[in-house]
Amino acid sequence: MIPVKVIKISYHPTSRSYAVILKEITGEKCMPVIVGSFEAQSIALAIESVDTPRPLTHDLICDVLTGIDSLLKTVRINKVEDGVFYAQMEIESDSFGNRLIDARPSDAIAVALRMNTPILVSSKVLKEASVSEDSLTNDTPKEKKSTISLNSLKEKLKSAIEEEEYEIAAKLRDKISDLES
Repeated sequence: MIPVKVIKISYHPTSRSYAVILKEITGEKCMPVIVGSFEAQSIALAIESVDTPRPLTHDLICDVLTGIDSLLKTVRINKVEDGVFYAQMEIESDSFGNRLIDARPSDAIAVALRMNTPILVSSKVLKEASVSEDSLTNDTPKEKKSTISLNSLKEKLKSAIEEEEYEIAAKLRDKISDLES
């Protein structure tokens, strides 16, 4: 299993989907994992370490794991079939030992980021689904120009979440995603 980290979340307007970009910690291979908008938002909040006034589903999972004195040891993306990724969460507890729980990669990644747990990808999956980091880079002159408005939008997003204005937060999140991709 190869350790990876989340380097960014990209929005693709044409397909209306999000891709979480995972990159080898010790290499150059990257792997996009398509996720839903709720999961993309949850992962983005975890990356930015934004606290929400009320716990989200992934926060609840973390609280349950902690509440039953268990440890999320690893998240493993171990299979890809017809473009669909499969993952497992490795949980350890004194009361029930080690367990592997099937999970969607998006949910497993969201929980792993909140619990500072290693994310691992099987070498077979990485070989099959990886792309070069260069193919993901989109350096354009407008990137510099959008930085100021991007920071402003991120502040507005944080404020909307704190005020539990999730509809506005979703629109801001989408605009940020458009600017970042």
